[in-house]
Amino acid sequence: MSRHLEAGERIVGTVALHGGITAEMRRLTIGGRDGGTRDLVLRTFVDVEQAEDWLNREAGTLTLLTGTGVRAPGLIAADPTAAQCEYPSLLMTHLPGSPVIADEGLEKRVPLLAGQLMAIHALRPAERPGKYLTLTTPDTVVTPKDADATAWAAAIGMIRNPAPPYEGRFLHRDFQPGNVLFDAPPPSPETPRITGVIDWVQTSWGPADLDVAHCSTSLALLHGPAWGLRFAEAYEKAGGSLAAATDERRYWLVRDALAASEEVQEVSQPWREAGRTELTPRAVEKRLDTYLTTLMDTLR
Repeated sequence: MSRHLEAGERIVGTVALHGGITAEMRRLTIGGRDGGTRDLVLRTFVDVEQAEDWLNREAGTLTLLTGTGVRAPGLIAADPTAAQCEYPSLLMTHLPGSPVIADEGLEKRVPLLAGQLMAIHALRPAERPGKYLTLTTPDTVVTPKDADATAWAAAIGMIRNPAPPYEGRFLHRDFQPGNVLFDAPPPSPETPRITGVIDWVQTSWGPADLDVAHCSTSLALLHGPAWGLRFAEAYEKAGGSLAAATDERRYWLVRDALAASEEVQEVSQPWREAGRTELTPRAVEKRLDTYLTTLMDTLR
């Protein structure tokens, strides 16, 4: 660690950062010989099978994003194989701002989220990242208790089909409110501003619809199903391009909603820790059921 600091610098404080699911995140306060300080962020994976691949992806992506219009942390150092660190780790600069998951002000933030995602999809790297992964299968979907059995069965049947054709785009792959930083506090409640996008470990190449679907699901669970349905509209209004056919769009939306069924506990816990105590696993399951049912209704 010390080899990556400037002469005379040392760590004078550490704070655990909450909100992540698979990685331990710490903000390190670095003190300089002149008495000043700066902050860095250390990501550590403990007993995570994909750690090497994810950290290599993030290191490459942070380097790629330097100088683009997409603001992300700057890479300081990476140790994907734990050659120097106890566990696979990555050190990066700290961005100002924080995620915002409150309902208040959402009307202003959604267009900004959509515009930011479109800017990510507009990137054309000289070397493409690996193809996207969808880990959900028809056999691993977890149908919530008292869910609309007919809608869920139809949705599961949908993802048994091959994925629709698509035009590839540069994907964040986990773009959702928890990974987007806003001014804290903003200059004005009426003018929120994105200060950066974090968590680039799953960067990949695939359909823009998949990133849009992922953020749509997160918005539906955080703020209510109607917001999930509105995000695709906001993305197109911002200039983004989605699949032309309705059934192709719905395929990706439904696939991501089904994926969320497997992670309700993991996803909702950080939200409750951040103050959204009403988002119990059961409450989130009910929102997911309503959202998925609504998506399926649009196909009937």
